[in-house]
Amino acid sequence: MYRLILLLLWMTGCHISQPEPLNVLFIYTDDQRYDTIGGLGNPEIKTPNLDALVKRGTTFTHAHTMGGLQAALCAPSRSMLMTGRPLFRLDALGDRIPIDHVMLPEILTDAGYITFATGKWHNDRASFVRAFQAGDHIFFGGMHMPEVGGHEAPELFEFDPTGAYPNDGRRQVNGYSSTLFADATIDFLSELRSTDQPFFAYVSFTSPHDPRTPPEPFRSWYHPDSVSLPPNFLPAHPFDIGHLDIRGEHLRSHPRTEEMVREELALYYGMVSELDAQIGRILDALEASGLSENTLIIVAGDNGLAVGSHGLLAKQNLYEHSMRVPLILAGPGIPSNEQRSQLVYIFDIFPTIAELLEIPLPQTVDGESIVQWIEDPQSSGRDAVFLAYRDLQRGIRTADGWKYIQYQVNGVHTQQLFDLNSDPFETRNLIADSSYSTIPEYS
Repeated sequence: MYRLILLLLWMTGCHISQPEPLNVLFIYTDDQRYDTIGGLGNPEIKTPNLDALVKRGTTFTHAHTMGGLQAALCAPSRSMLMTGRPLFRLDALGDRIPIDHVMLPEILTDAGYITFATGKWHNDRASFVRAFQAGDHIFFGGMHMPEVGGHEAPELFEFDPTGAYPNDGRRQVNGYSSTLFADATIDFLSELRSTDQPFFAYVSFTSPHDPRTPPEPFRSWYHPDSVSLPPNFLPAHPFDIGHLDIRGEHLRSHPRTEEMVREELALYYGMVSELDAQIGRILDALEASGLSENTLIIVAGDNGLAVGSHGLLAKQNLYEHSMRVPLILAGPGIPSNEQRSQLVYIFDIFPTIAELLEIPLPQTVDGESIVQWIEDPQSSGRDAVFLAYRDLQRGIRTADGWKYIQYQVNGVHTQQLFDLNSDPFETRNLIADSSYSTIPEYS
């Protein structure tokens, strides 16, 4: 199928004039915390392929999502990624991408790229049709519900060149979700040898989003007794943050116990390791295709997750574990084995890719390219990043290490202030300490 699509695009003159343009392999993970990569300081998790990418490329250690105005935070995260627009410049709740919000794959198509997608698309189907010319094993939705196959037999679509995607077009596919998405990507890469057209491959995994059901052997890699409790473990959150009754918080009972959290972390780590193995398969296929030397590889996460931190399990909060995500870039021109600490947003990825590919940026994009920080680690970044969840929570995280969060829940106003330099796990609320009353304000 891919060979036919590539041939038709070539015959219609849809090719780029720039010699040897960079390909782009973009891998997006689902609910992966920033601290779940062994090569970035977590000795308890096995992620050899992500570790290799960290050594091969440049990692941004303080990449953030901005949050969301609905509980399904994956949708606005993906809208921000695809449009380069911040949360409050999206359409309504961020689950639909209007036609006047230009998407990254659209400008790449205009520049002569073939755009391919597999995995999760948690936005409207019309925007998917606008974005991609090829694909397979496509999942429209937020998560693989256990009652309809879970990760083990997900309901997926084949690529439909007509763009119809009726609900009855879904089919249940036997195989673990990550494996299926990797299979589709590998098939696509194997067909690219027949064309000189550059590609943008969007591989959107649904792991490690729950249900937490890692397959063997990855499940056996982690025993709850060998997994450390997070330093900010609590049996329960100390006050109402406005959404403690959400589905993700009811995956386990209240109050949280140490045994319970270790069990959840062991399963979570197993899913991350399985995901890492599938990323490795894709990278091996890219190498085998002969395209690795001319491909920009980006790995990023859509949201973090609590998994027992602060007495929470889900991601509907503004703590570091839920707002910070992985971001690794590797490929031509990207320094190897380096890290950057500047504050960046997920929606900065769009203008970054555009600059690296030397493609003009649409006026609809508000993000800031991070190429300057890749090239010069000493260059100054943002003073702060802003965070939000529904109308209940607002936060700010400053470049010099301060974190402020305020809550408006049922008429109760609660504030938190953390010094992340001395308290990176946000365990000591300093809001009542008068000695911190002179912290600079950020507008």
